[in-house]
Amino acid sequence: MAHELAYGVLRLRGRLDHVIGQLVTGRPSRLEPDVVDALRLGAYQLLELDRVPAYAAVSDAVEAVKQRSGRGASSLVNAVLRKLSGTSYARYDFPAREEDPPGYLSTWGSHPRWLVERWLSQWPVEEVERLTAYNNARPSVYLSVVGSSEEALKRLNEAGVDVEPMDRYPYSLRLDASDVGRALDWTPAVVQDPGAASVVDYMALDPGLPVVDLCAAPGGKAALLAARGHEVQAFDVSLKRLARLLDTRARLGLRGLHVVVADSTRPPMATAPAVLLDAPCSGSGTLGRHPDGRWRLKPTDLESFVDLQRRLLEAAARIVVPGGVLVYATCSLEPEENEEQIATFLSQRDDFQLEPPLDTAIPPELLGDDGDLRVLPQRHEMDGAYAARLRRNAE
Repeated sequence: MAHELAYGVLRLRGRLDHVIGQLVTGRPSRLEPDVVDALRLGAYQLLELDRVPAYAAVSDAVEAVKQRSGRGASSLVNAVLRKLSGTSYARYDFPAREEDPPGYLSTWGSHPRWLVERWLSQWPVEEVERLTAYNNARPSVYLSVVGSSEEALKRLNEAGVDVEPMDRYPYSLRLDASDVGRALDWTPAVVQDPGAASVVDYMALDPGLPVVDLCAAPGGKAALLAARGHEVQAFDVSLKRLARLLDTRARLGLRGLHVVVADSTRPPMATAPAVLLDAPCSGSGTLGRHPDGRWRLKPTDLESFVDLQRRLLEAAARIVVPGGVLVYATCSLEPEENEEQIATFLSQRDDFQLEPPLDTAIPPELLGDDGDLRVLPQRHEMDGAYAARLRRNAE
């Protein structure tokens, strides 16, 4: 229940705040944070859930605020939530999609207006509406299977774990979140969305080719590469974030996976035949899985990410041997972090060329006009992902 309330309020914060704003004097942001949180929690239960009696939702919110902010604040919360009790969204005014698309998608769609306006500059309103709806739904949980997916499916069925194979994504299985622990006990796999897993397929590396994975944590891609027979050097600056990869390595027995704490802007090696740069980014393609991200992200953050990605690309390019492969990847939907970043890099490096894989399991609809990987949640019903495969000219 705590998980449901926390994630539900984060997903629908914009919608809830718009309703609350019609019941209080002034903007909700003028209230103390604890009061706003109590109002959101109560409003979510009253408007979105049917398993919590209205009186209980109101009473819990009032008592919580009384303990933290005093009787005056609790009286406000009580009055607002009692007005909400027994109502629905239909009673409250929202901007019309046809007349005010940014207003509609930032309130009913529950995303920051600046982010909605960016997306509307890329896609029609119907597509952006599908994107916000995807982000506001509970995300599916997937396993990326190591080895035979048929064998994994057989083992899991015998163990009583209900899983669903994914058409056209042979290594991905969908399952209920409550079954993840049992599933990992019965079959070698990593928890990973098909969008992220598709980056590994898109790399299309020669069998056994050694790989350097920069910014590797939490390590799902590094683990899949090692499981497919590649010797992998996985670098990340954060030991804490690498802990999950160390656990995965031990669980799957990946002897070819080597984990190193290192600053990827200064990789501690001279050369590598293949480099994966899974760059830090805005994460705008995974806001359904990380709903807090949409409210923490600011326009100025994009500038910082773009600058860091540029420096990481330059560092990665320096260690790629002539004839080697560099794959740049993000989980962002923003052009500055994706195709524009690659266009800038190629304009400054005439020794690299965009080289899409010739033979790959990637469905054609996931490939852009230039052959780069472009996974869009609103079109493909999975987390967003981008990747570009670059080949360094042979000497």
